[in-house]
Amino acid sequence: MTTITDPPKESFRLSQLIYDTRYRSLTFQAIAALLLALSIWYLGNNLIQNLRAAGLNISYDFLGDPSGYDINQSLIDYNSQSSHARAAVVGVLNTLLVAVLACITATIFGVLAGVLRLSNNWLVRKLMAVYVEIFRNIPVLIWIIIIFTIMTAVLPGSRAFLGEEPEKDLLLGYFAFTNRGIYSPAPIWNPGSSVVVAVFLASIVAVFAYRRYATKLLYATGKLLPTGWPSLLILFAPTLLVFFAMGQPIGLDVPDPLANRFNLRGGIQIGAPLIALWFALSIYTGAFIAENVRAGIQAVSKGQTEAAAALGLRPGRVMNLVVLPQALRVIIPPLISQYLNITKNSSLAIAVGYADITATLGGITLNQTGRAIECVLLLMLFYLTISLLISAFMNVYNSSIKLKER
Repeated sequence: MTTITDPPKESFRLSQLIYDTRYRSLTFQAIAALLLALSIWYLGNNLIQNLRAAGLNISYDFLGDPSGYDINQSLIDYNSQSSHARAAVVGVLNTLLVAVLACITATIFGVLAGVLRLSNNWLVRKLMAVYVEIFRNIPVLIWIIIIFTIMTAVLPGSRAFLGEEPEKDLLLGYFAFTNRGIYSPAPIWNPGSSVVVAVFLASIVAVFAYRRYATKLLYATGKLLPTGWPSLLILFAPTLLVFFAMGQPIGLDVPDPLANRFNLRGGIQIGAPLIALWFALSIYTGAFIAENVRAGIQAVSKGQTEAAAALGLRPGRVMNLVVLPQALRVIIPPLISQYLNITKNSSLAIAVGYADITATLGGITLNQTGRAIECVLLLMLFYLTISLLISAFMNVYNSSIKLKER
């Protein structure tokens, strides 16, 4: 009688690292990692030796020295006696501000233009095509300069709003559009305002929860709940109730044209450089996002639209509930690249005098201290970190909407 046994295990041989497909990919990855590490070590060692030969060294002590320059727009307290490190923080916050604002508005412009490019209305379709082709084929730097030039040349100066009999009145009594920027009311945070803000943030979470519940109910039972007016009710009703119940703890600091003979006082000034950079990045990147949205919608089978219409859904519902959720799987991956482009293109802010991180740390601080290597390394670290965080967040979202089989 024959006994069946397992074949003897083959002993490991070095040749398997090349010829065995189980190990070959790991071998090539290890070799590539080793070569990369050696290259980094060689470049770093060469840099240190050259600096030592020139009597220099890498030091970040200069970050604690007074900066000696002013910044026209800052989200935190800053003056010319603040340190270079604080100036860099101001630049970081300004960069993040314009990047976040541009990502939001570019997405809105892109989605609207992408959907309207497929409209049955010939005029609307052609207008969106003109928008896409014009804005994405002209460099964003030119758009930044054009918008900034139009703002400074067309809008009136601040003096037009000053005096007891100004030439122009504040829009709605609250806003002033000048060649220096836009003046708008600023909130005044009185005791109890934190409660109102907390309720408003909770209302935003509740809106998303309600809309998510409505979508799940629709997919599970076919029951369609309204989402428009309930979302507005959930968003504003609790906040307004708490606001008036606590005695209106949040006030408004309105721009006052009579407080100063040279400039408007009070409120918030949104500088012209910020507006030009924000709007240019939005409309430029929105043209690319529009094409991504159009491609994603066209990737959805036409039968999906016809089946939804056969069930009696209106065109708006078909787009929101059937087409766009499936199109997101095509839209999101290139959308990540567009968000990264917005963040990196914000470094063009120096063209209009907006004090982002490139203008502060990579511009004035670098020139004053002469620490080019240190400043450039910090700039690279900042942009690398922000890009990786954006990619990580969007990849998590992309994984959440991908097609999941039963």
